[in-house]
Amino acid sequence: MEKYKQFFSQIKSKYFPLVKSLQTGLLLITGLAGYMSARCPVHNIPTMLGLTGSLLLSISGSTVLNMWYDRDIDAIMPRTSKRPLSTGQTQPKEALIFGLILSVIGIAWALLLDPLYGVIIFAGLFFDVVVYTIWLKRRTAWSIIWGGISGGMPVLAGRVLGTGQIDWVGITLAMGVLFWIPTHILTFSMRYHNDYQKAKVPTFPSTYSFQTTRLIIAVSSVLATLAFGAASYGVGLTWGFLRLLIVLSAGLFVLAVQSLRSPSERITFGLFKYASLYMLSAMLLMFFTGV
Repeated sequence: MEKYKQFFSQIKSKYFPLVKSLQTGLLLITGLAGYMSARCPVHNIPTMLGLTGSLLLSISGSTVLNMWYDRDIDAIMPRTSKRPLSTGQTQPKEALIFGLILSVIGIAWALLLDPLYGVIIFAGLFFDVVVYTIWLKRRTAWSIIWGGISGGMPVLAGRVLGTGQIDWVGITLAMGVLFWIPTHILTFSMRYHNDYQKAKVPTFPSTYSFQTTRLIIAVSSVLATLAFGAASYGVGLTWGFLRLLIVLSAGLFVLAVQSLRSPSERITFGLFKYASLYMLSAMLLMFFTGV
């Protein structure tokens, strides 16, 4: 029994932090929301389990591979210097093998569920790991666009698995995530501006100025709320839930404008936290269309 405890303790300390459970969980919820916007989960439990498993493995795999590739800059930034790869607790080869195993199993599972669904999951992983992390992240601040595209793939994939095709609602949901990404990522890059400069990673604050970054956040927040609003109407969300979404969207917009007019670290971090809450709430509202 003691050996098992030591084994699971080692897994928890060496590998679990590589998955970034909060980020992975949020993306998983978007995929489930996409599916439930088209299908009732109660009558499709096997498919829901397959969706959950394949998405969880694919997203976790891409996250581990990203952390494996970024281990050098993670060691430089104080915010990430305690991660297992930065401290040497997990060896690079171990992380690479772990990430590849998760990714391959997740994508293979997705392809078995539905070929189109699997292709979209693969595209999300490819854009995230190869295009965003390996190719563009250290070259241009505009890499977040590709990161946003990969972030929108889970909700699109879930919708495709539910409908059997790519429709305008799925694309609009993915666009909502794409426009939400700047609000989430750019507020983060402002808060940890010095970290990114130490690692020589180009960001919008360092490339274009903080004020321009705040303007982009405000514009992207409006576009994100419009996209989620249109998708919510398209899936037939009831007026009561639509009103709740409007209130949540207004809160995001007000915070973005406040950050633009009266910038401060407190408001910036508040916007970052609210953006995550907004995304989670918008996706949870989608759940009610399939129940």
